[in-house]
Amino acid sequence: MTAPITIHESEVTVTAIRAQGAGGQNVNKVSSAIHLRFDIPASSLPDDVKERLLCLHDSRITQDGVLILKAQQHRTQDMNRLDAFARLHELVNSVAKAPRVRRATKPTRASKVRRLEGKSQRSGIKATRGKAGLHD
Repeated sequence: MTAPITIHESEVTVTAIRAQGAGGQNVNKVSSAIHLRFDIPASSLPDDVKERLLCLHDSRITQDGVLILKAQQHRTQDMNRLDAFARLHELVNSVAKAPRVRRATKPTRASKVRRLEGKSQRSGIKATRGKAGLHD
């Protein structure tokens, strides 16, 4: 298995913003949510990993290839920052390993025979269903 890919903090832009949703007075005065921006084409990731990341049909990746993650689950900015980085690493490592190449295989002779026997058996069942006197 390949080692997990590390991402340097210098390649990521982190911005603190105010979180949405419920939270009482705290949510209106504290910027605890995190906006994490990661420019995939400009990063130091291997080219094949960049290509697989950009091929993902993910709404968080812009047309310019910038991944935008918003973390606002926790009450503190530090916890949200850790959460955002963990999600970034999880996404990058999910495409780090190349998918296995599918090789086409032929059906075995026995499976072909079973298939044809099943078809002829079904054909025989259907042939006996007609009205009486129609078969010669």
